[in-house]
Amino acid sequence: MPTKQREIAAQFSQITDALLIALVFWLAHALRSELAYLYPGNFSIIAPFRYYKWLYLIILPVTPLLLDVNGYYGRPLAIGRGPTLWILLKSVTVSALLAIAVIYFLNLGTLSRGVILLFAGLSVVALFIKDEIVRAYRRNAARQPELATACLLVGPPDKNSEFENLLLQHPEWRLRVAARLEPATNWLTQLPEILHREPIGCVIFNIGQTYFNEVEQAILACETEGVEAWLVADFVKTSIARATIDEFGGKPVLVFRSTPDISWQLVGKRLLDIAGATFGLLILGPLVMAPAALAIRLTSPGPILFRQKRSGLHGRLFTMYKFRSMVDEAEMLRVELEVFNEASGPVFKMKQDPRVTPVGRFIRRTSIDELPQLWNVLNGDMSLVGPRPPIPSEVSKYDPWHRRRLSMKPGLTCLWQISGRSTVGFEQWMKLDLEYIDHWSLWLDIKILLRTIPVVFGGFGAH
Repeated sequence: MPTKQREIAAQFSQITDALLIALVFWLAHALRSELAYLYPGNFSIIAPFRYYKWLYLIILPVTPLLLDVNGYYGRPLAIGRGPTLWILLKSVTVSALLAIAVIYFLNLGTLSRGVILLFAGLSVVALFIKDEIVRAYRRNAARQPELATACLLVGPPDKNSEFENLLLQHPEWRLRVAARLEPATNWLTQLPEILHREPIGCVIFNIGQTYFNEVEQAILACETEGVEAWLVADFVKTSIARATIDEFGGKPVLVFRSTPDISWQLVGKRLLDIAGATFGLLILGPLVMAPAALAIRLTSPGPILFRQKRSGLHGRLFTMYKFRSMVDEAEMLRVELEVFNEASGPVFKMKQDPRVTPVGRFIRRTSIDELPQLWNVLNGDMSLVGPRPPIPSEVSKYDPWHRRRLSMKPGLTCLWQISGRSTVGFEQWMKLDLEYIDHWSLWLDIKILLRTIPVVFGGFGAH
């Protein structure tokens, strides 16, 4: 399905899902209230629905967002019921747990958790039934070729056959091949004739660089006829980057991007950063960070915070904050210790670094020294999850393929952090960062954050 059509279909589905979820939440409350009247010995009377309405602020935006993050709106038509049901269970469960957590932290004991649990169960059932109805409609529509948009393929025989096979594999796109044209001396004169003879809805040009001049005339002919013209832009071969079309000053631009495209998931990532950093500073500030700052001040001379220039997104420099875990002259002493470096690549690591203070050894092992970076996250220089920010002198020694890790905002934790940290070699570290970039999703960030917790408490791989 073309991207624009897919986006519109996904947005429409998200809106209908939100409306269905709103109805199900009201139904869950009504059902729980009815149980209290039918079985007063087993179920207590609950508060009226008006006390629950504010939970719409959580479940209505969060549930469709989680469905999108888990790939619900981008599934192919042929996917089985099992994977679909699993996506629904994951998304609705997380949404319900979030609502219960908010009720708990706000100490709203008058609100029944049973309503939330009923909502979760009924939502999965309702969304699954709605999905089955939509899929049945799409399958039925795909079996009616007369309703599909007629296409004209323009290209060499092999490319036309390849594209036709692709359309046959995806009947849900509702595109059928009505005619074919091979680039030849008279193909430009044949094009208008076919457009007049057949009810062509779009012309797909798949002819490479050889006929660029003729393609311009052909697209103008399509413009005159009011027929869509699609240009297959596979003349630039890339191994990683994905091509998208944009507009710049009224001019069409073909964009090759190897990082995540701008989307609601990226917006969700930033909102998660702001919420996580704010929550962390408010909760961990007085409980963990203040005692750590006091311990550093009392046990070694020098500032509490260690400030260092690091390379951020696309190599942009920013000041990163950490609790000082070394003696005050640590940077000057590093030159003398270079011969004892135990890490591969341009980074410097020592298991028994003599510059580390006793308090510093503890806050490093527990990752408390990284907590001031929550301010960097709140400020927008870093994210909760992303490749660790390198020192500029290390970046200057990178191989070209290493530099792609700078294409995403650096983070507090990452795949390297949960895969062994200092026990992972430099090359493997770089590969883990690129793996994160290539497979990024908001759900992956959440999974990394959850897996970071036991790693931090266990102190695994920390030097």
